[in-house]
Amino acid sequence: MNSSGYFLSHLWLIPFFPLVSAAVMFFFGRRLPKDAVNLFCVGSVFLSFLHAMGATLKLFSLPADQRVYQQILFQWVTPGAMPTSTGLVNFVADWGCLLDPLSCVMVIVVTFVGFLIHVYSTGYMAHEGGYYRFFGYLNFFMFFMLTLVLANNLLLLFVGWEGVGLCSYLLIGFYFLKKSADDAGKKAFIVNRIGDAGFLLGLLLVAATFGTVRFTSQGLADPTAFSGILQSLASMVAQHQLAHGASVFTTIALLLFFGATGKSAQIPLHAWLPDAMEGPTPVSALIHAVTVVTAGVYLVARMSAIFQLAPVAMDIVAIIGATTAVFAATIALVQTNIKKILAYSSISQLGYMFLALGVGAFAAGIFHLMTHAFFKALLFLGAGSVIHSLSGQQDIRKMGGLRYTIPATSVPFIIATLAITGVPGLSGFFSNDQILGHAFNRHMMVDRYLALWVLGLITAGLTSLYMFRLLFETFYGMSRIPVESEGHIHESPKTMAVPLMILAFFSIVSGWLALPVLWGEQSPFERFLEPSLRGVEKDAGSITFGHHTLLVEYALMAGLVAFVVLGFWLAYKLYLEQPKLHTKLAASWPRLHNLLVHKYYVDEIYDALFVNRIKDLSTALSFFDSKVIDGLCLDGAGWLVRAFSRISMWWDKWVVDALVNTLGWFPKFLSMPVRMFQTGVFSTYAVFILIGLAILLGVYGHHVQTFMRTLH
Repeated sequence: MNSSGYFLSHLWLIPFFPLVSAAVMFFFGRRLPKDAVNLFCVGSVFLSFLHAMGATLKLFSLPADQRVYQQILFQWVTPGAMPTSTGLVNFVADWGCLLDPLSCVMVIVVTFVGFLIHVYSTGYMAHEGGYYRFFGYLNFFMFFMLTLVLANNLLLLFVGWEGVGLCSYLLIGFYFLKKSADDAGKKAFIVNRIGDAGFLLGLLLVAATFGTVRFTSQGLADPTAFSGILQSLASMVAQHQLAHGASVFTTIALLLFFGATGKSAQIPLHAWLPDAMEGPTPVSALIHAVTVVTAGVYLVARMSAIFQLAPVAMDIVAIIGATTAVFAATIALVQTNIKKILAYSSISQLGYMFLALGVGAFAAGIFHLMTHAFFKALLFLGAGSVIHSLSGQQDIRKMGGLRYTIPATSVPFIIATLAITGVPGLSGFFSNDQILGHAFNRHMMVDRYLALWVLGLITAGLTSLYMFRLLFETFYGMSRIPVESEGHIHESPKTMAVPLMILAFFSIVSGWLALPVLWGEQSPFERFLEPSLRGVEKDAGSITFGHHTLLVEYALMAGLVAFVVLGFWLAYKLYLEQPKLHTKLAASWPRLHNLLVHKYYVDEIYDALFVNRIKDLSTALSFFDSKVIDGLCLDGAGWLVRAFSRISMWWDKWVVDALVNTLGWFPKFLSMPVRMFQTGVFSTYAVFILIGLAILLGVYGHHVQTFMRTLH
């Protein structure tokens, strides 16, 4: 077997490598030097990347309709016959891997960017405590994320889904002695569990409807052994058992999307993501750029065949995505913490992705996921480099003029800013244009999508404004760095600088996969993903797109560039040319400014509606616990023992002693057997029990014999 065939047949090694290194860290990491930790943890992710590349190249060499490979490791859940909407089926859930064009994109992005983040972490965390523990968590995180994207069924995907939730909690709360970090970890964990409840209900409904949780039976030696969701869905639709727009499709899609809103921080479950900045900066890059937050996007894309048959759910996905994009972008305008600006930027960009998925442009959403992974990881790692250079400072109001002081950080950061804002020629421009173009094409078929296209344009302008504000406040203008810190400014080590340069390169070139769109053709990226995202109905069910001329395409691009330029111009005027102007503007609109500073008071509303009400319930229950459980039952039992002991002491002192003094030794003799029983020695009590049992058998033995004869 050639090398590429080896990589494909050993697909299970991709998540296995980081799992092994994580186990080594947990059991032996405390005893290992840092070089050994780096070798195990960074090396394992690099091996996963090499295997992912080898498997992808082998799959890419196959014909387009054969690019599906499944590897069943063992049968995992086998409850047997299961009742479904079509009768009894033999249900089985495997522990297996699925590699198709969609999972290829995800596994390459996760392993490649994850590897760069691991390398960066060796420099960023070099002087932190718990070094081995941090890398153990990172590797454990990579194992679950790779399990998620390579899972061949929805139940195994849920295992990876919950695993990355656990690891997010551990990494966000890595500085567990810091209360804000501890609270942020718990907030992320709890909010995600709310969304996961929807995912779990959707999973059960999928199993009950289709009799399987396996995505597809393609790529198996015997595809008829167990059907996949795709095949069962196609059969039901073809036989008119379930029609387009059926309520079960809508319910499944909405439940799964509710789970995705938690993982991908969309309204209303977005509040955990900004607080997650309390973790180390490499964690922020890993969570916000390539792993946890993109898991929700991947889930919707993976289940796209069901979503395409649920037009109501698709509309909700698009509306939530567009609304979240604008909502988070407006909050980012007034944030002063460099990492929190990027956090709200992530929420906004994820909204862009869900807008694409909601209008049916699944390939465009995944394309933006890929380009976003490069430039957003670069932005977070660049922010970490700035923080490292300024000895922990995160407030952009105390920065400025760093462009020439730390050039190895500033140049990649500038490239990432240009990419995310959609400057022509960089990756973000192509992916943003594809999303807005598809939204406009849907508007040509359905009028209501015009509002979503407008919201997308507004988001592009807001993104340009807050990102250039961040760039100008940090790297340009007059230095506002405290005098005592200026002498300590230093460039980051090569282990941090080199990953920035590599990510900057891909932030430029990754968008050029969409270049044929400029000539009115389909991009190679969309053609590659098409087999994985094809629906079960012709023309993707209800998702039909209008087709505009090349002149209209250029006009749409020009409109996008105009909004980007407008955002740049406003940021230049407010934060560079007249740096005090934005303060005056905020003073002129105090209510709006406070609304944005307090993030639309979402946390306060949630506290009032849920957190404080749970506290009130806990207070009410604590009264029952303290007064009834503790007071009446526990303390009452103790009070009774003490009362009877006092009575016994009174009886012994006044009655027995009085009788002894009056009648002599006889009353004391009567009290002796009782005292003999209360020795506190278990063996004595056991002897008394045996004696009592012998007496009972001797007295009532004939009754026992009579009862036994009756039974016979």
